[in-house]
Amino acid sequence: MISTSELSTAFVGMADSLVDDFDLVDFLHDLTVHAAHLSGADAVGIVLADHAGRVRYMASSNESGRLMELLQLQSSEGPCLDCVRTGVPVVNADLAHAGDRWPVFAPQARSAGFAAVHAFPLRLRRDVLGALNLFSSEAMTFSEEEVGVVQALADVATIAIMQERAIARAEAVTEQLQGALNSRIVVEQAKGALAQAAGITISEAFELLRSRARSTRRKLVDVAGDVLAEIADEAGRPPS
Repeated sequence: MISTSELSTAFVGMADSLVDDFDLVDFLHDLTVHAAHLSGADAVGIVLADHAGRVRYMASSNESGRLMELLQLQSSEGPCLDCVRTGVPVVNADLAHAGDRWPVFAPQARSAGFAAVHAFPLRLRRDVLGALNLFSSEAMTFSEEEVGVVQALADVATIAIMQERAIARAEAVTEQLQGALNSRIVVEQAKGALAQAAGITISEAFELLRSRARSTRRKLVDVAGDVLAEIADEAGRPPS
């Protein structure tokens, strides 16, 4: 059962982050971590649809969440895609009995150690902006009340995205969302390059990027760009 006090703390913390110059990539990562903690899920991810309707990975609570999202996108099937396409939550899906529904995704997700999955739409009226997805290594059945709580977290993500967009014109809205997706790509590249250069894990590399961004009061994408440039410069230097 989700704790009311923990839920209140999570929402207050996220609300405090919604300032004028907040970092959407960092905010959505924190939201996935809150969702994992509150729900007991082993991994949580967020996908967003771009201006052309293509679904893209955006954030995750850990590396397992990222891999599950990418698996769905690569196989063109799974709960997050169903959720984005229909706008209807996918709740209490047992992967052991989902082979007919997701013949590629379900067995591979089970092989990765997951048993249950849920997906909740990021909706703005009739428009579905993306989905919040929860993965569990054990059977995880949500009550109706818990479904409402997790959907509320998805709604917070929607609010954050709409704040990032800032203006009503459709052309500007899609440009800003594409900008956020492009920022995520730069951050992903920097994570991989830093992990390889420093001999650390992807998760450790991401935490180093976040720490540097927060200590210098800069956006993750700007720090990621600097890290990529630094690594490229080091690689181009002749040995001393």
